Amino acid sequence: MYRPSDQIEVKVVDCAGTIILNRPDHGNALTQHMLGQLIEAIDDLYRERRVRAIILTGAGETFSEGMDVRELQNDPTRAEPTEAQHQWGDDAISYRDVVMRMMEITKPIIAAVNGPALAGGAGLVAASDIVVASTEAGFGLPDPRRGLVAGVVAPLLCFRVGAGRATRLLLTSTTISAQEALQSGIFHELVEPDKVWARAMQIAQECATGAPVAIQLTKRLILETVGEELTAQLSAGAAMSATARTTEAAQEGIAAYLEGRPSEWK
Repeated sequence: MYRPSDQIEVKVVDCAGTIILNRPDHGNALTQHMLGQLIEAIDDLYRERRVRAIILTGAGETFSEGMDVRELQNDPTRAEPTEAQHQWGDDAISYRDVVMRMMEITKPIIAAVNGPALAGGAGLVAASDIVVASTEAGFGLPDPRRGLVAGVVAPLLCFRVGAGRATRLLLTSTTISAQEALQSGIFHELVEPDKVWARAMQIAQECATGAPVAIQLTKRLILETVGEELTAQLSAGAAMSATARTTEAAQEGIAAYLEGRPSEWK
C-alpha cells in the first residue's frame, strides 16, 4: 500500500484519486524516492475500485521542473565512472518505469497542469491521457541546455503530437506558452489557474460515465496498436539518457544551471 510522504500527497474525492507532487519549494523536482512513491501511488489508486480516474498535479505554482538536478550533479562526483554509469542507468530506468506505468494502467490519467511542466515534468504530462492546463502554464524540454538528453520524453512526445512538433521542442530547448501547447495538441484544454483541478475533476466524472470495462479496453487498444512500439522506444531512450548523463557536457551543463551562469561547451 502507498505510504504517506511529504513529497507525494494522495487523496480520493468522489470517483477520482489525485496525486500531488509536493515539493513546491523545489519546483516539484522529482527525486528517485519520489519516482518510487509515484508508481506506488498510481498502483494503489488503480486497485481502488471507487477510483475511476487519476488526476496528477503539482503543489504551488509549478507542475514539475523535472528531475532534481542536484541528484544528477552529486552522485557521480562520489562514484567511480563505472558506478556512476550504473547509477544513471538505474535512474533513467526508474523514470521510464513511471512513464510506462502511466501508459499501461487502464484507468484514465488526467494531468492538471497548474504551472510550468519542464523536462521530466513535461514527460509526465505527455504520459497522461488527458491534459487540462492553466493559462499560465508552460511546456518545455531544456535538457540540451544542461548537457542532457530527454531520451524517455522524446519518443513519448513523438507518439502524442508527431515527430515534427516534438523535434522542434527537443532541439531548440524552447519553453512554449500554454496557448502554443494547446495549439500543438500537448494541452487539451486551458482554464484559469484557480480552476485547473476542478476542471480535471469534471473530466474524471465524465470518464466515469463510461463502462469501466469499455474504458479499460480502450486504453489497452491504444497502447497495443498505435503504441505497440513505444515500450522498446522508451527503453532505447532511457539508455540514451543514461549515456548523456555520464558526459563532461552534462557535468558542465548541470553545474552551470545550478550556479546560474551560461554553460561553456567544449
